[in-house]
Amino acid sequence: MQEHDARILRGAAIPTAVVGVIATVVAFATAGVHGLTGAVAGTVLVILFFAVSAIVIAWVGKNWPPLVLMAGLATYTVKVAVLGIVLVLFGGTTVFDGNAFALTAAVCVVTWLTGHSIGSMKVRRLYVEPEDSAERDADPAPTGGADAVEDRR
Repeated sequence: MQEHDARILRGAAIPTAVVGVIATVVAFATAGVHGLTGAVAGTVLVILFFAVSAIVIAWVGKNWPPLVLMAGLATYTVKVAVLGIVLVLFGGTTVFDGNAFALTAAVCVVTWLTGHSIGSMKVRRLYVEPEDSAERDADPAPTGGADAVEDRR
């Protein structure tokens, strides 16, 4: 993972974890142990989903830059499918409080996206890689310039 990708990942994961801890404390205070379990599950699910996506997209971007969009769409599709499966499997569960899970997950998603956006804006990343000076010096002089006109006279 490149340094700017790691910086963006940290800029999103750390605030999300802090918000998740705060939401867990609030959920425990309002809904007891079931609220605590739901808030922890929501926080872990959001951080895990977004971190895996970021790592996969950074890896693809480093190795196969033309496939970044496809990797982003694939990770999004997998996240939606896995989330659907999790919601179906734990839809009527009494293991955790569904409201605490949903509210914590929603707040963590907003926090992650905000942290990711701010981190992306702060990173100075070149869109076009500049040409190395060694490559410039190795290139022959362009033909058809002023010297070519002088030679013809």
